[in-house]
Parts: sequence; C-alpha cells; structure tokens
Amino acid sequence: MTTTTTTTPQTHVFQAEVKQLLNLMIHSLYSNKEIFLRELISNASDALDKRRFLALSDAALGGDEARVRITFDSAAKTLTIADTGVGMDAADAQAHLGTIAKSGTKEFFGKLSGDQQKDASLIGQFGVGFYSAFIVAKNVVVRSRKAGVAVDAAIEWTSAGEGEYTLNTINKADVGTEITLHLRDEEDTDATEFADRWKLTELVKKYSNHVSFPIQMVKEDWDEKESKFVTTGEWETVNEASSLWTRSKNELTKDDYDSFYASLSYDREPPLAYTHNRVEGRSEYTQLLYVPATAPFDLYERDRVAGVKLYVKRVFIMDDAKALMPSYLRFIKGVIDSNDLPLNVSRELLQESRDVKAIREGSTKRVLSMIEDLAENNPEAFSKFNATFGAVLKEGTGEDFANKDRIAKLLRFASTGADALTSFAEYVARMKPEQTQIYVLTADTLAAAKASPQLEGFKKKGVEVLLLTDRVDEWMLSHLRDFDGKPITNVTKGAAGLESLQDEAEKAEAAKVAEDMKPLVESIKTALGDKVKDVRTTARLTDSAACLVVEDGEMSAHLARMLKQAGQDAPDVKPILEINPAHALVLRMQAKADQVPALAQLLLDHATLAEGGQLEDPAGYVQRVNALLLG
Repeated sequence: MTTTTTTTPQTHVFQAEVKQLLNLMIHSLYSNKEIFLRELISNASDALDKRRFLALSDAALGGDEARVRITFDSAAKTLTIADTGVGMDAADAQAHLGTIAKSGTKEFFGKLSGDQQKDASLIGQFGVGFYSAFIVAKNVVVRSRKAGVAVDAAIEWTSAGEGEYTLNTINKADVGTEITLHLRDEEDTDATEFADRWKLTELVKKYSNHVSFPIQMVKEDWDEKESKFVTTGEWETVNEASSLWTRSKNELTKDDYDSFYASLSYDREPPLAYTHNRVEGRSEYTQLLYVPATAPFDLYERDRVAGVKLYVKRVFIMDDAKALMPSYLRFIKGVIDSNDLPLNVSRELLQESRDVKAIREGSTKRVLSMIEDLAENNPEAFSKFNATFGAVLKEGTGEDFANKDRIAKLLRFASTGADALTSFAEYVARMKPEQTQIYVLTADTLAAAKASPQLEGFKKKGVEVLLLTDRVDEWMLSHLRDFDGKPITNVTKGAAGLESLQDEAEKAEAAKVAEDMKPLVESIKTALGDKVKDVRTTARLTDSAACLVVEDGEMSAHLARMLKQAGQDAPDVKPILEINPAHALVLRMQAKADQVPALAQLLLDHATLAEGGQLEDPAGYVQRVNALLLG
C-alpha cells in the first residue's frame, strides 16, 4: 500500500510500565514465539467486529470487505498483517499502542448500553497481544486510518520496542490497520522463517482457522520453467472462516459431526458419542465434546498432553486445556469456545477462577451424561467404551468426589455370578437376602482371580464375588468404600466375611474346629516365625489347604507387587496364613507333629504361588515337594 507523510514525525516515550515490562515480555513472557501471529490476527478480528457493529447504526462506517490479508517479502525480511477494521487515529494510537495491556475494547464497551452491549458480546477483549510482535520483529510499523476519518488524517506509528515510538500523520486510502514487522535476523533470535507462505499458512490453520473473517494470502502456483512457486496475483482464503460448533444443531448432520471429529482427532473410526451445547449464564461458552472409539497409545501416561481444545471467541488458545477437563476424562476430544476466560498476560495459560471451575464442572457432567446414555441405550457402544476407557474412568472415584456415585454406577466388572460384565447395581439386585456386603477380589489377571482359593467358600454358599483385575482397582477401592449403602469388602483382606452368612450351627462348628486346631496353629506359627503375621483356621477354603490374606487397612500383596514392578517402594507387609482344617494335608500335620516344620513352609509356598506371588527360595520348595512325594 502506498502512503505519503503529511507531517513531521513526533517522538514519544512509552508509558513507564511499558518501558519496564516490554523487555521482559519480549524475551520471557511467551514460551512460543509463533504465537505473535495469533495475537495480531486476534486484534485484527477484534477491529473488524468493532467496525461491523458500529456500521449497524452508521452505514457510512461500513462498506469495505471485512477481511485480514497477510503479505511477506522474503528478501526484505518483512511481514505485514492488514485488516479493514475500525482503525485508529492519533489519539487511539497513543492510548492503545503506548500503554501496555490496553486494547481499547474495554473503553469501547463502556460507550455501549442496553441492547447494544448484548449485541456486541462477540467483540474480543485482549491485553498485551500487540506487543508480541516484538518477539520476532526488530522494528514495527503500524499504519492505520480510522473509520470516518479523512484520508490525510491516517497515522503511522513506528517503534523498535526500546522505550520510544514515533507518531506521524500520513495519507492512507483504505480504512483499517496494517502492521509491518521487520523480522529479526540475528543468529540467536532469527525470525525470518515467518517470511514464508507455507509457514504462515500452517500457523493460520493452527491458531486462527475458525476466525469468522477470511484471512487471505496471495496464491502461489508451481512454475515448471522456474522450478519454483510463483505468485499469481490472486488472493485466496487460507482459513475456514467458520466454526462448526457455533452453528445451530438443527443445521448439522451426524456426518458433519463425524467429519469435524476426524479433522480434530485424526481418528479413522467415528466417535462413540458426542454432545454439542451452548451454555448461557454467568459463564457463556459452547462445548462440542466427543467420546472416541479408540484409545491413544499413551492413554495411561498421566503426564501426556491431553485435554480439549480451548478457543476464546473462535480464536485458538491451546491444545490441552487440562483445567477444563479432569484427568480421568483425558480421553475426551473436542472444543470449548468461551466468550471470555481469564488468561494470564500472554493468554497462554488459564488463571484459576469461578468461570474456569464452572466450565470444568459443566463439561464433566455433560461427558458423564453421554456415557450414561451409552450405557442405557447403546449396549454395544458402551461395551466398547468400557473395554477401551473403563480403567481410566475408575480413576474418577478418587479424583472427583462430587461425581463419585455417578461414576460408580458406570463401572463394570467380571463376576463369579454372571458370564457378562456386571455393574454394582446388578450385583446388588442379585444379592442373597441375608447378604449385607458387596464382595470383591483383586488379582493380576482374570484367570488368577477365578482360580483364587479365597473364592472357594463363597462358591460353596453360592455367594457372588466381583473379580477386579485392572491395575487401578486397588487404588479405586481405597476411595470407593460402599455402593448404595452396601460396604464393599475385599475378600483378600481381613476375615472371610462369610460369618454373616453362617447359621448358628455353622458358627458353633467353626469355633469348635478352631479350638481343636489350636495346638497345630501354634506349631505352624513357631515353624514359620516372622515370615507371617499370624496363622488361623478359616471357613473360606474348601479345596485348598491354605491361603494368604492381610489385615483390613493394610496393603494387599497384589498392590505391593504392582508397586515394585513400577519401581516404587512398597511396605513390607507380613501376610496372615489361613489354613483349611478339613484338608488332608492339614490333618496329616495334625497327626504327625514331626512333619510340621517342613509342611508348614510348604503350605506357605503353595499359598504364595496361588495368589500370584514369587517364592524367595524356589530350590528349597522343589526339595520340600520331592520329600513329600517320596515320603
């Protein structure tokens, strides 16, 4: 664009705060220098919104095509972002470019009232975004003509970001603002990569693809003779200039939603479910959230980059807005677009606020509702969800107290009483009339759980036990203590839990047996010494000679093994050896006291192997088994 100077440039000093903060902002505030383009396009979109709004009441302020154009000169190392927005005059330039964290939007809102304020709700509020230009530019030139101002009253603002700026009056034919960046080319701050069409197009699509105004660049075609891309002189729009989530649900089809999900997640499979909602009130935002059908390879790495995409007024802010979605829902894909959110000064991170909390809580409830709908109305899809994300969902029982009961209803487990996976509610419905507890057993694998000796007594009485084999189950049980008023009891801990199901005759018989076996129990304790915490008879065994349990409140052997496999320290918890007083091996020990030391160790070895543990002395175990076979 051709401009001519009409006055002598005047030099001004930045506001004191600018001089103090500009250097810090340029070198430290932004973690990613490419964000400057997002900020400048955001400001341009803001200016276009303002002009469009003002033109509603004064047609003379409109008339131009609303758009943003990006041009560059690789040889001159310059980049220009031009808009046809509301523009600035000299007073605006001094107020908004000479004062940090002042975009003019707040003052613009102050001039509105009534319905005008409501109509202008899409106009953005941005802080120090303009100054991000100095991250990549050693000199910035702003040329602007305000809507309604004469051609020869346009302004030119120039600064190297070092404490001063010059302001001059120029001729400018078009209304709007153009910002020219003279890119840094020093070795340690080289920014000339941004004078490249491919790079600029990539950043526009990444950060500003859904800005509602067209962002244009000069089209390039491949020239066979020159063997390079050459400009055609035609402008082409490089952003979509539309946001699917801002459209009415009545306008959209499932194919529209599936297509957007594919572009968002790069997933080849369609999502299992989605929800699209406009939330109004104190916090106004739009959410478009998906439940994927497939899991990412790093799903169980809790430090992975995860979270929904955050937009503010259709301007992309971040990929992984973890503050807006709890960790146990880290598999959710989607977009949250807020009318306004408190960001830090560089707009890179969310500040803690009631707005953030409200969006997080609202989004969590929406996701749980989606999953509940799958469970009730689409068993096949829910089965796939549970197989893929069920273990991750269990983390919510400890992370999300407010929704713990809703999460518990969605969990599914293998069971001794059903071929298919079952819920807590289904288990409770099948409980025996005299049963007061929900019985569960944790194990490394489903095969190990089904073969566990601890199940024998429950099978004999026909009492169902849920089989928990996910690595997170032990942790879950430490937070989920009951369901529907029924305590959840791990049968590998404490007493068998069968006492409440025994009649008086069975209880009397168990007490008599324990008394009769008391001398043998004491002999086994003596033989094993400090290898066990205690030895006692039990009614939980029918076929096995012995099993290992721990006291209520202590870490199970299963959890201790998992911690050690993960390279973490685990407390040294001594097990309790429970013996079956009716088993032939136990009766043999009772009859032959001289064999108690060897057989006691053999009982402990068998019980350790049965629960999936490792023997401290495998060679000794082989010798003891051989001796028993040969004897």
